[in-house]
Amino acid sequence: MSKILEKATAHFRNQISGEMKSVDVPEWETKIYFKTVTSLKEEGKVLELSQQGRSVEALVESLVIRARNEDGSRMFTMADKMILMNEVDPKVLIRIVHGNIRLREFGMS
Repeated sequence: MSKILEKATAHFRNQISGEMKSVDVPEWETKIYFKTVTSLKEEGKVLELSQQGRSVEALVESLVIRARNEDGSRMFTMADKMILMNEVDPKVLIRIVHGNIRLREFGMS
């Protein structure tokens, strides 16, 4: 591996293992935690759905991929995706995902 690739992968490992940020969700009486970075592989499905004009599904996919419990474990599984899309208040989902975007872009907690 080249020196620059070693530095790039070390930087990513540091970022992905770093501190998580959280979004309060009072309607669910919980906090949802997010890592500040995700892999391009994880982002790929969200990008693909967005490019296909399936923005609602992309939003929910984003939440499923990124949402974490306080211990860092995934909060949702792909099996939860249809429930999130059809049986959960969309305003709350949008607020959570937009909160995560603000955390990622501006480093807010």
